[in-house]
Amino acid sequence: MTTPEKLEVWLRGPLPDMPPLLQPVAHALLQVREEINVYMADFPDGLLWERPAGVATVAFHLQHLQGVLDRLLTYARGEALTESQLQALAAEGKKQDGVTVEQLVEKFNQQVELALEQLSATDENTLTEVRGVGRSQIPSTVIGLLTHAAEHTTRHVGQLLVTARVLQSYGRKS
Repeated sequence: MTTPEKLEVWLRGPLPDMPPLLQPVAHALLQVREEINVYMADFPDGLLWERPAGVATVAFHLQHLQGVLDRLLTYARGEALTESQLQALAAEGKKQDGVTVEQLVEKFNQQVELALEQLSATDENTLTEVRGVGRSQIPSTVIGLLTHAAEHTTRHVGQLLVTARVLQSYGRKS
């Protein structure tokens, strides 16, 4: 028999204090957080900025995961991005000396906690409300933004884990 902690998050049951319609978003974010923490635990800092076959770096994915989650949740609240968020966006993928895997993973973990807090406080009656995205204020909805936050995050985690595996398996610099 499989123990609950070995099941994927979505199979462990409903999360307390999470609106029913937002359970899948929360489950997805918790799943990727678990995966990142497991697979990045032994990843060497020296490989953070390597680009095997020209793909995005592990550091970029870790920065982007935190940043895009922050930005999409900001839009879901009906707010504009701050100057600090815009600066962080511009810095994604640009090599920063002294940055560690541990620091990047911790920033992502903190962002997931903030996301879970926002999800649990979201009134399900607001899910179909229109929200603008970006400077052009492209229309979306609260549920659209929250769902995309989960989808986009899982997509980048897949790319991150493949890149990390390639780098660790072959130890090549490109």
